[in-house]
Amino acid sequence: MPPVLVLALLAVAADPAPPAPSWTVSVDPLTAALGFAHVQVERVLAPRWSVYAGPSLRLYDSLLGEPSGPFRGLGAEVGVRGFFTGAAPEGAWVMARGVLAHLSRTDGRDDTAVGGYTSALVGYTWVGPTGLVLSGGGGASWFAYEVGGVGIAGPLPALHTAAGWAF
Repeated sequence: MPPVLVLALLAVAADPAPPAPSWTVSVDPLTAALGFAHVQVERVLAPRWSVYAGPSLRLYDSLLGEPSGPFRGLGAEVGVRGFFTGAAPEGAWVMARGVLAHLSRTDGRDDTAVGGYTSALVGYTWVGPTGLVLSGGGGASWFAYEVGGVGIAGPLPALHTAAGWAF
């Protein structure tokens, strides 16, 4: 066998596995269907912990019927995940998240407000060999997301779906 080929094979065999991803970027298709556009940028902090942040934009009425009404919300979402299986960003987790947004009416009224919601969820994130991220979970939310008599208020179920990329 030629020496160059032997050296190449030894280099490939000695190459350690690539490092586990420490970032993810994902979108939530269920939330998008409900009228909210979210992009989550997640960073691993420790083997069992990650945080994420991103914009939270309520731009249009839900494709599923509710929530609807003449209002818009422009804000941010932050969350923290604790992983009890696997290692962040993959495995089973518990999550707390919060959203804070500036709300305004879109029907010509001048009403504005600050609104938001918070959620607690349990779920699972899978990271494929190519970096594909699929995630889902469920829990409970509390909404105070109203302006001028329209919006969302009180307790509601919380669902999380996400598709994205890990790197």
